This record gives sequence, structure tokens and C-alpha cells, in this order.
Amino acid sequence: RDYPAEMFFPGDGVGVIKAQKICAACPVKAQCLNYALENHVEHGVWGGTTARQRFRIATRVRAGNPLELLVTRG
Repeated sequence: RDYPAEMFFPGDGVGVIKAQKICAACPVKAQCLNYALENHVEHGVWGGTTARQRFRIATRVRAGNPLELLVTRG
């Protein structure tokens, strides 16, 4: 919340890396990721993950892997 929303919707790889660095120190990183997964958010960096990473996590969850293990493992 201390950063403008645009930081989390980057247009290039450098922007993604910057957003992920911010997320790494965030105390609500897991909740943010869970929100994006539960609401099928397809854009931006949420909980330190890109849309592609969230798609892979969601695929693993559908295959029967518990979400809490995926969130803590990264």
C-alpha cells in the first residue's frame, strides 16, 4: 500500500523484478497471492508472482496439491 498500483502492473521484466522485490518483504504476501488465485486475477504481480506463475500454481492445486504448501515453497 506504500507503492503506486502501477508498480505491480509492469510492462517489462525489469518492472516485474522490482515488484517481486517489494513483495518479498511484504507481511501480507500469502494473503495477496491467495486473493489473486481465488479470484483468477490474470494481470500484474500479486503475492510476488506473475500471472504465469499463478497459472502454474492453480494447475498444481487442481491436481490435488495443497495451496498452503505451494505458497510457502514459492
